[in-house]
Amino acid sequence: MRNYKNWLWLLVFGSLWGIGEVFAGGALYWDTVPYASVWITAWALFVLAMGRGVLNKPGSSTVIGAFATVFKLVNVAPFFCHLLGIFILGIAFDIASSLLMKHKRKIYYRSSVSGAVSAYGGYALFALVITYIVRYKYWTVGGLSKVLHHIFVSGSFAALMAIFVVPLGYWIGINGEAMAKRRPRWTYAGALVALVALWILGRAAG
Repeated sequence: MRNYKNWLWLLVFGSLWGIGEVFAGGALYWDTVPYASVWITAWALFVLAMGRGVLNKPGSSTVIGAFATVFKLVNVAPFFCHLLGIFILGIAFDIASSLLMKHKRKIYYRSSVSGAVSAYGGYALFALVITYIVRYKYWTVGGLSKVLHHIFVSGSFAALMAIFVVPLGYWIGINGEAMAKRRPRWTYAGALVALVALWILGRAAG
């Protein structure tokens, strides 16, 4: 993680996750789309999987989640429950992928399992923390039934989508890393341009 190019990738993926939160997330929640969090989670897991394909190291997904949290905090009015959800999902994916995706054997099968575990883990940890530790009124009013619905209904939808989007994201990341090794200068220059463009878009949305 000492390589500055690795940090560039982490910033790009964190910002890519963040831009989805700023644009798609805002639109879905504003229009009160059913299970809006599921669609945003699918995007987040797709981006996290791409990041893992490029840099398969413990801690990398947590850093991507932290950058995505900062991106949303800086560029839109903060909803702290959303920020907490972003960060927790990054941690959940980091733990699952560090355990299940560290070996190359059957990696795409493992990535599907990792995505599903991350979805359930992220949803469960978020619901428990926001309800019983943070005690956010919107969640405490709903009580245990809201917690269970979030974990086992919304979480199941997210896990089902994760089974498909995580292997795809990982495959894209693996191939992107291979291309980066063949043409490192052009690839990293493109990553830097993409990073600047994402932050400009984020600021424009704010």
